[in-house]
Amino acid sequence: MESIPLGALFGTLGVLIVLSGFFSGSETALMTLNRYRLRNQAQDGHRGAVFAERLLSRPDRLLGLILLCNNFVNIAASALSTVIALRLGGEAAIAIATGLLTLVILIFAEVAPKTLAALHPERLAYPAAYVYTPLIRILYPVIWMVNLIANALLRPFGIRPGLNQDDSLSPDELRTVVTEAGRLIPKRHQKMLVSILDLEQATVEDIMVPRNEIVGIDLADPWDEILEALTNSQHTRLPVFRENIDNIVGILHSRRVLNSTSRGELTRETLEDIVRPPYFIPENTSLHRQLINFQNTQRRIGLVVDEYGDIQGLVTLEDILEEIVGEFTTDPTATRIKGIIREEDGSCMVNGNMPLRTLNRILSIKLPTDGPKTVNGLVLEHMETIPEPGTSIKVAGYPLEIVQSSASAVKTVRIKPRLPDHDGEATA
Repeated sequence: MESIPLGALFGTLGVLIVLSGFFSGSETALMTLNRYRLRNQAQDGHRGAVFAERLLSRPDRLLGLILLCNNFVNIAASALSTVIALRLGGEAAIAIATGLLTLVILIFAEVAPKTLAALHPERLAYPAAYVYTPLIRILYPVIWMVNLIANALLRPFGIRPGLNQDDSLSPDELRTVVTEAGRLIPKRHQKMLVSILDLEQATVEDIMVPRNEIVGIDLADPWDEILEALTNSQHTRLPVFRENIDNIVGILHSRRVLNSTSRGELTRETLEDIVRPPYFIPENTSLHRQLINFQNTQRRIGLVVDEYGDIQGLVTLEDILEEIVGEFTTDPTATRIKGIIREEDGSCMVNGNMPLRTLNRILSIKLPTDGPKTVNGLVLEHMETIPEPGTSIKVAGYPLEIVQSSASAVKTVRIKPRLPDHDGEATA
């Protein structure tokens, strides 16, 4: 060492510090890579991404390689700084050299490169992958021995580094990714994607048309009234029953009515022959499952039944699709939308039987949906009695005023713009 010039020693020390910074920064960069972006780029043929994905498939080996190299250069830098200190100032300078080297490594080989790597991981990770891929093969025997000992220490704790780790996202995590995508995904598309995720949490009971609002054909009515109902109906498919919905006969498609009418064959008897058998849906079926069921059975409308087999309501494929894409049969800017009347002061008059999920979707509000399914149910749960007209309550920060009620239900509610606080006390 005495024959080596000080300039060469300082140059070598500088190279070791640069290598230490490379190993420290590349470790952070590789470990903070977005795994899903990495996988996508690897599938597109990006060689750096391909190498990085292979290295990260066994993080124990990658970390063993990086730490082996990093510790080697740090120890070599420490030994070299000791030699330089002895030549410049003797043993008294060793402590000073140790302090200076610690500060230099901390700043230039740890904090700065790791900060850069954390902010821009791909800039450092992909070039580093080109270096580590051949290096891990060259040093494999040493890395294998180090990992063997380290993994043996982890095994009593139930950790198996060799097993593939499940890095799939849960629905909640995926929802967070979508909502934080920012400008990468248009706002409307974000809402649609989140709505698709929410289909698993909602059931057909949340969006069904209640049985007392089901529009259908009663075969017990006079024939003239049946013809008028068929002529004026705004629905393509209609339930056909006798006297009440519990005596359901089937589902009638308007196309079959037109075909029979054009041939002059439509009578009370033939009407019953052209209906399709009813399709029943358990009330707790999730919207996601029911969407698949509609596809598998090639149906577009079903009757929701409870555990006793009693009909509770009706749900259509259109209802489920509107949960994803929003209303597509009405104009969102219209004054009146499906039981909602917008008023000039920003408030809305809402029917008591309006489903809360539909109301939230149309008005872009967030009334709670984990309990009652309708506005009437929400008010009754909150008040624990049938309120008189003029009563006001506040739910989730939204003032609700009872406009019309009967002896058994709330008929009409005025919803005002949301207030900043979230108490739910009622005021009369």
